[in-house]
Amino acid sequence: MPGKGLAPRSSKTPRAPRPAGSRAAGKPSQQGIPDAVANRMARRVAVATGIPTLMGMGVFVASYVLVSRQIADISPGVTLAASGACFLLGLVGLSYGVLSASWEERPGSLMGGEQLGLNISRLRESLRARRSGR
Repeated sequence: MPGKGLAPRSSKTPRAPRPAGSRAAGKPSQQGIPDAVANRMARRVAVATGIPTLMGMGVFVASYVLVSRQIADISPGVTLAASGACFLLGLVGLSYGVLSASWEERPGSLMGGEQLGLNISRLRESLRARRSGR
């Protein structure tokens, strides 16, 4: 069917090879997040999001066990509200994990309380600079 659908793969233009001094050569770009900072953020996000998410799934399991064994009569609305609160807490944990991590090479504290305010102020300054630059 000429003229319809996707073009054949052979008509794709080949990509140009990367220059030798690109990011793949080991040099981090100026705008990239350093590996130590990215790993720290990933760990905090995994914990701050993972625990509430597992709790939210646990609410469903616990509710099922309690209702099916007639230990307690739990309404579906209560189960939904409790699991929804846990999932919402996980969503908040996503932002907390990124904003509480030290954005410097040196690691911050375990909970990151001192970094949270600093990183929020940095974020606000960046947003203000972007708005004024447009």
